[in-house]
Amino acid sequence: MSLKRRMSMLILVDSCIVLFSIYIGYFLLHPIDNPFTDVLLLISSLTIFVAHHSFAMYYGLYRKVWEYASVKELLSIFKAVTFSILTVALIQVIVTGDVLVRALFVTWMLHMLLIGGTRLSWRVIRDTFISGQNLKGSKKRTLIIGAGAAGTMIARQLLKNANSPLKPIAFLDDDITKKGLDIFNMRVLGGTDIIEDVVLNQNIEHIIIAIPSMEKTRRAMLLQLCLDTGVRTQTMPLIEDLLTGKVSINEIRDVRIEDLLGRDEVELDLETISSKLTNKTILITGAGGSIGSEICRQVARFNPKAIILLGHGENSIYTIDMELRQKVSMITKIIPIIADVQDRGRIFDIVSEYKPDVIYHAAAHKHVPLMEHNPMEAVKNNIFGTKNIAEAADVFGVEYFVMISTDKAVNPPNIMGATKRFAEMVVQNLAKESKTKFAAVRFGNVLGSRGSVVPLFKKQIAVGGPITVTDPEMTRYFMTIPEASRLVLQAGSLASGGEVFVLDMGEPVKIVDLAKNLIKLSGYREDEIGIEFSGIRPGEKLYEELLSENEIQSRFIFPKIHIGKANPISQSELKYVMEKLPHMNNATLKETLIGLANHKFVDSPIKEHV
Repeated sequence: MSLKRRMSMLILVDSCIVLFSIYIGYFLLHPIDNPFTDVLLLISSLTIFVAHHSFAMYYGLYRKVWEYASVKELLSIFKAVTFSILTVALIQVIVTGDVLVRALFVTWMLHMLLIGGTRLSWRVIRDTFISGQNLKGSKKRTLIIGAGAAGTMIARQLLKNANSPLKPIAFLDDDITKKGLDIFNMRVLGGTDIIEDVVLNQNIEHIIIAIPSMEKTRRAMLLQLCLDTGVRTQTMPLIEDLLTGKVSINEIRDVRIEDLLGRDEVELDLETISSKLTNKTILITGAGGSIGSEICRQVARFNPKAIILLGHGENSIYTIDMELRQKVSMITKIIPIIADVQDRGRIFDIVSEYKPDVIYHAAAHKHVPLMEHNPMEAVKNNIFGTKNIAEAADVFGVEYFVMISTDKAVNPPNIMGATKRFAEMVVQNLAKESKTKFAAVRFGNVLGSRGSVVPLFKKQIAVGGPITVTDPEMTRYFMTIPEASRLVLQAGSLASGGEVFVLDMGEPVKIVDLAKNLIKLSGYREDEIGIEFSGIRPGEKLYEELLSENEIQSRFIFPKIHIGKANPISQSELKYVMEKLPHMNNATLKETLIGLANHKFVDSPIKEHV
């Protein structure tokens, strides 16, 4: 129906209602044989006719979409009707010096009832007979957890959306004052402790968690309860995503594996970080990798003068370069550089030319089994690559240098962890006499990074399984990529020289539990996909540590960040080892580096020297 035709129809209906209301109201209290001869009634009728249409136009009663009417629209009707009656009262005072109060009150009630009724009747018809007609019988019975503003908004949208495949059935809310209440004819059945019973008794096929402000620890527990029912679960965005404008409150999304970590966000010291990064030149090695690219994104928030993207992979550097150019402010210059940290001359030329204020060194080989087969590549990239970029920072007066390390550097049984621990020693030794503030930041696995178990498990689920897990007792620490990157920036801002910062990774997670949750999140049962145990791979540990026994220091210098007491070997010992490493065979290389990293010096060509 066109707007013009729609308005004409509403004006005609309103005209009939207005005249009917005033004549009925007048007749009930002032019955006369022929009301059409009463001058005051005729004047009042003409006045309310003109006044109503004037106020209806002013408050937009002819342009509103009444099938989506709410309290706001009802208030507009109240204002239009009330002001129309007051106008009639004013005219009666002018004409007769008196007001027919009771007659006008009856008129107001009839006017309000009929105008509101005609407007809201379309919504009733739509909600009762039209909404869901196309999907009648196929809608999934949906439980909404959270009976607050967010939950009721989601329920209203589902009810009025004819194309929605979901049919809200009931609410759950831990607020005991809401138990037993009805919202849109749906009962608040109780708290979240009865999720399993409600799912079974109400034949629930879908769950929506609508509590955006819930703390992450509690949220993770609630998500786990929902997943354990085997019913598909979705959630509203987190409160921080709403506040930053990333998403709208009416968006719901599938539960992600990181939601189950239950890690509350840390409030960063933005002022301190900003003082280190704003209007500064920042160089990130490994800028195309999972952690490196996220550090680039986090750094860009602080409006640096330039971000230097250094990486060996052409495609990955191209991708982050294009992404940042679309996001950063005009004052930030993006400089993509293809280079290998193993190329000492090239690295020195880059640092000399651009003179960065801060370097985040994320370039490294990180895959444990691969490095077991290629130990010299781990040495060249992780040790000598770190030595090249760190010494360039020292020579050219870089203010801060932050190396990204790993929990695998603690008591490592593998070459990858040993090379990362040795790289920490390189950085710590340089810090002793340098004006550059060197530091390393150590943390565990990051969800979704290239080479991590989550992308692998998703691929295995996509092809129908099975998921392969090395051992039923295998555990790892996990953190999201954005959180890890933000804490790296915070730790770097706290560096005074030589620290090994350790990020609090929370509780370790069993890999097999991670696999089971991913199966549930993908909409399958465990028996449909299956889990197979393949055995521990070369160089792997069942349990990872963030600090060894002699490094433990419980005091936090910032929430979720504390300093380890990792001690390096002496400068002379370090130099001697570095000279010998390129000439060792693979077996001697592994034995030497793992022994040094664990402070257990086994028989090797350098045992006597160390």
